[in-house]
Amino acid sequence: MSGPAPAATVAPPPAPAPRRRGRRAPSYAYVAPPATRRAQRRLGIVFVLPLVAMVAVFLLLPMASAVYYVFVDFNGINPQPPFVGLANITEVFGDPEVYDALWNNVIWIVIGTLAPLLLGLGLALLLTQVRRGSVFYRTVFFVPFVLPQVAVGVVWGWIYAPSRGWLNNVLEAVGLDAFTTGWLGNPDTALYAVLATAVWSQVGFVFVIFLSALRNVDVDLVDAARLDGANGGQRLRHVVLPQIMPVLLMVFTITLLGGFSVFDIIFVMTGGGPAGATEVLGTYAYSSAFQLNRISYGTTLALLITVMAIPFAVWLNRLQRRTSLEGGAT
Repeated sequence: MSGPAPAATVAPPPAPAPRRRGRRAPSYAYVAPPATRRAQRRLGIVFVLPLVAMVAVFLLLPMASAVYYVFVDFNGINPQPPFVGLANITEVFGDPEVYDALWNNVIWIVIGTLAPLLLGLGLALLLTQVRRGSVFYRTVFFVPFVLPQVAVGVVWGWIYAPSRGWLNNVLEAVGLDAFTTGWLGNPDTALYAVLATAVWSQVGFVFVIFLSALRNVDVDLVDAARLDGANGGQRLRHVVLPQIMPVLLMVFTITLLGGFSVFDIIFVMTGGGPAGATEVLGTYAYSSAFQLNRISYGTTLALLITVMAIPFAVWLNRLQRRTSLEGGAT
């Protein structure tokens, strides 16, 4: 009887070949030949050149021209205005009318930013579940936003008229004669009357944006919060608002920056009066440049508006980007 067969020996795996230094592993990704890459670069330059030219002509050159006028005294006629250095900037910081106009801008920024946001968000929350007639409501509220600001200012000027305006007529009809006044001629009410007109024209835009954002909110999270006992305010604060925060910041940025550059609605309705009660930096820059022929001083005021608005724009842009990334990560 023969003994057990010897176990088969298993050959060890071959040792990997030594890898030479300085050589990369073979890559099978497609690499365009050099001639194709050069053609792509040239094509990209061709496509970018028109945009670069537009930016240079309509942004960089006007900005450079504005900076030049800050340091000269140009009256709109003299082809070689004298160099005055920092005189225009010094005059801006010593001009009391600038501070009055700036204070009106601050009022406009605060009320003109918060009021459309709150009213637009409130309307969107009320109508977010409405399906029948939704297009009608959106159209009605959005129409004031697409109307020309000149037309809005003229119509609301008729509404605020002291004798023929229907606002005073309605107040008299309901027995509130004590509240009737010349809304645009009274320094105490002129700014807020114009501001109310601007808010009325902006609410529709905010409403439509928020309505679209609310319809993308996760309903399951809202229902879960309701089952956990959260009331309407808690659901809005902890569930709804975090989901629409990027949209909220976008609308906040637009309305906030609009408060710095407001001009057209005030110019049409009051022209900055009465007695400077509605004067903002935009209207003061216009009157200085084109009514008093102080082009350099008006340009300095315009650049002041830009310098004040840029930090807010940069901060809000970064905040919105960070919020969007955090929302996408979750």
